[in-house]
Amino acid sequence: QQLTTTKKKSKTTKTKIKHPKSHSTMTPSRLSTAAIICLQLLTSLTSAFVPSSQISGAQQLTTTISKTHFTHSTSKNPLFSSASSDNDTPDFSNVGFLILAGGTGSRMKANMPKQFLTLRSSPVLHYSLDLFLEKLPAHCAEMGVSPPAMVVLVMDPKYQPEYQPIVDKYEGKLAFANPGQERQGSVENGLKKLVETTGNGDGSGGCDFVAVHDSARPLVTIPEICHVVSDAKEYGAAVLGVPCKATIKESEDGTLVARTIPRSRLWEVHTPQVVKVEALLRGFEKVERESLEVTDDVSIIEALGEPVKLTRGEYTNLKITTPEDMDVADAILAERGVDEIQLV
Repeated sequence: QQLTTTKKKSKTTKTKIKHPKSHSTMTPSRLSTAAIICLQLLTSLTSAFVPSSQISGAQQLTTTISKTHFTHSTSKNPLFSSASSDNDTPDFSNVGFLILAGGTGSRMKANMPKQFLTLRSSPVLHYSLDLFLEKLPAHCAEMGVSPPAMVVLVMDPKYQPEYQPIVDKYEGKLAFANPGQERQGSVENGLKKLVETTGNGDGSGGCDFVAVHDSARPLVTIPEICHVVSDAKEYGAAVLGVPCKATIKESEDGTLVARTIPRSRLWEVHTPQVVKVEALLRGFEKVERESLEVTDDVSIIEALGEPVKLTRGEYTNLKITTPEDMDVADAILAERGVDEIQLV
């Protein structure tokens, strides 16, 4: 009788778990719903054979997960929500943003760079442009602080004419810079443009901090940006990151395992990476002088022997690298209910 009742109840909820074409499209809320239904069925079946005193823990677990799922489903979207207090939103008047959009995206196996591929209804790049030019300034206005001083879009010249209308619309807030041969060269070119467009011509004024962001990361949130900028202002440099979930093996030949690296000390770094402009310029000089190899922006600060703060970010701030990443990003955006982006 209990089993029959449970089946009837599960039907009345009208919850359908659709089997997606790819496992990456199963959203967190759908997985939570499936887990709740399974636990409820398990609890009902168990109660038919086990004394009630021994199943209270299972009932309590089901209730806890149900409450957690409800909170997750109805909580305010972090991309659009305000920070928890005014103190969580720093003043951005002396912060400039570089959006790196000069990559080729060879691993995507597409006929165009990944930043121009359509994600839901807009190119991947547009999510970063919309965030830094529209949503973040609106959030700053709500919090009573100044918005970012300037956004520099580092882009291949052959794509710039297509984006000129957007630059014209945000005149004084958005400018082009050409990419370099490597990431370091692109950042250096973007930084020069930032100093040129925000300075007073005599080396004074302008931006004190630069936030470098990969255009292939369309899912970063406003709270993440606020936290990493706040940490950079306190420590001089900061980078978003998350603790590594996977076990990492080191190999010298790609065949045999040399050792297992302790996971507790490993972080996967994201962007934006925020650095003092003055320190980054000094770092470029050191890297060139000593022919150092650096893989990201804060590595330059590390080479100077100066501290870099690890700012805890979100695992959803993924980088679009393979076709499967597009499916995951699409599911996350659908969960957030992001509207169509209109930049022009």
